[in-house]
Amino acid sequence: MAKTPTRNKGPVSRKSSRGRTASGKPNPIDVHVGNRVRLRRTLLGMSQEKLGEAIGLTFQQVQKYERGANRVGASRLYDLSQVLDVPVSYFFDDMPDEVTRSSPRQILGMSEDPAADFEHDPMTKRETLELVRAYYRVTNPAVRRRLFELAKSLANVEGEEEVSAD
Repeated sequence: MAKTPTRNKGPVSRKSSRGRTASGKPNPIDVHVGNRVRLRRTLLGMSQEKLGEAIGLTFQQVQKYERGANRVGASRLYDLSQVLDVPVSYFFDDMPDEVTRSSPRQILGMSEDPAADFEHDPMTKRETLELVRAYYRVTNPAVRRRLFELAKSLANVEGEEEVSAD
């Protein structure tokens, strides 16, 4: 019987980026998904600890998902959608084109700080989340509607002042 040659099955030298950018920063899509998890969790008034318990994680793991430091797998994303009562597509909604274009799969180079794009998004600010939660705590629909109209009119007044100042 002839002996078949064996191949050296030593360690393969492949550098795994684990979905990170060339600079080692989290993938901007992972950062976006994490921000959407945080947004929905906060809108529901749920702590990281409670969310973690609901899906079998520690609050530290939830923190890493929310920062985009850990990638969210498909089954975990499904679990998150169930606990947070949103469709899976919710986590990808409102994704800016620059985030989609800056995915490491789309291009080889990255901007210095992909998370900086989200700092300017008012939906990721705690103040916005607290305002929305306070708004929904107003139980009288007529009062809530008047509050909504007041906020819109104040925004219009500020917008007109900025235009007239130019």
